[in-house]
Amino acid sequence: MKGVKLAIEYKFSLTVYLWGVITGIISGVLSAKFSAGWLVGFLLYLLLDKFVLAVIKELPPDVPDERAILRKAFWGWLLFWLYFTMLSYSLVINFTPVCYSNQSLLYKMVHSGNASISCQFNITR
Repeated sequence: MKGVKLAIEYKFSLTVYLWGVITGIISGVLSAKFSAGWLVGFLLYLLLDKFVLAVIKELPPDVPDERAILRKAFWGWLLFWLYFTMLSYSLVINFTPVCYSNQSLLYKMVHSGNASISCQFNITR
């Protein structure tokens, strides 16, 4: 079985998403250690063009030159960066949800034993 040959547009997108994942994890872990850690991962966005060129070696037809990479890839990178920043931050700080109302769905699920998470009960009346 031969390897799958991807079109250059798909390679470009996957590379941008991979860079979003890498910088998101870096941001989330650093944010748990110091408050401006998310900024480090965000600044790594500026290295996106170098990362893309190192991985795929050529550009898709709709990206005319290296300067257009940052503009073309911003939204794809941003969404992956944001998601993985929040995910890794939540895992590092061992986030536990707080139930503020005994009428909430989270409270009912945790109280009945249907949820596998623990919840701090801080019921306000």
